[in-house]
Amino acid sequence: MALRTDRPSTVFSAEHLVERLHDWVCYSAPIHDPRGRQLGVIDLSSTWQRANALGLTTVRMLTSVIETRLHDTWKGGDDWEPRVELRCLGRPQVLVGGVPAHATPRQLDILALLALRPGGFLPGELAAEIYGDRCVAPATLKSEVSHVRRLLDGGLAARTYALLEPIRCDAVDVLDALSRGDVVAAVEHYQGPLLPQSEAPGIVAWRDRLEVAIRDAVLGSQSPESALALGAVNQYDFELHEHALRLLAPTDHRRHLAIGRLRVAEAD
Repeated sequence: MALRTDRPSTVFSAEHLVERLHDWVCYSAPIHDPRGRQLGVIDLSSTWQRANALGLTTVRMLTSVIETRLHDTWKGGDDWEPRVELRCLGRPQVLVGGVPAHATPRQLDILALLALRPGGFLPGELAAEIYGDRCVAPATLKSEVSHVRRLLDGGLAARTYALLEPIRCDAVDVLDALSRGDVVAAVEHYQGPLLPQSEAPGIVAWRDRLEVAIRDAVLGSQSPESALALGAVNQYDFELHEHALRLLAPTDHRRHLAIGRLRVAEAD
């Protein structure tokens, strides 16, 4: 319940779905990393005769201590950098400690989905995001997840598939910049569609969401630099090139670039 609601929870005696647990009372609270992503829960359980109103307060205090410790040790100061970097916009690449690492297309799908949904997935949820309606044996997904876990040096939870340490992801950087209203930074991070070769339903949905969000933000911006930069990625976007031309001054030499792109888009 605490995992699902992301809130401290108590389950008392007969509230348990399993009858053999009706003699127990359980207090639980979620734990979050310094970026606010859910890592798991801490649980305190006892028989109902020993139930205490301080149980929920205790688990809340314990999670607070853990989260404070994570903030002090995990981030490591202003110069902290994630050990793993995922570049999934345009040409995909995984870097571990700054060194390129091998990852199959399916493993890239899993990494991207985990980065984009910090709360993680139940195994069935992740299978649906990866395989859709296809009938795939559970062992197939478990095998792929095991490879990803090794790539992350164990930094992937087991029951709910979720990252146990933050990774840098360019798609997440785009979303973060857009949420701040920083269109220029968002376009700098956006180097192309999300994993363009992937047909995983979850990736396709995120790809469309990102493309619409970045395009809409640029068309609503008064930055010719952003329009030109995104135009270099979306070369056949007629409306985007027209927008760039409207923003560029008549004497700006970059108008020739925008006009050339516009003509190509018109001819397509």
